[in-house]
Amino acid sequence: MTVRFLRTEPTMAFPAGRLLALREGQLHVLAPDGWTRLGGDRPIGATPVSREEAEDWCEREGWDLHLLDQVPTLTG
Repeated sequence: MTVRFLRTEPTMAFPAGRLLALREGQLHVLAPDGWTRLGGDRPIGATPVSREEAEDWCEREGWDLHLLDQVPTLTG
């Protein structure tokens, strides 16, 4: 299944923005306990990023790169 990554705009609480993933029409945000499903539409100002840019973001923010392969599916 294809996963598309996005990054939200920077905020005071999240100066590097938040990493989002879109898979099977479901939007998720990377949180301390892994991917959390978001309800509703894509946040305004969220911009698409490539897998490589998502990896760079994880490295800068101290997240495990393997999380990028663990975006939930509708069936799991």
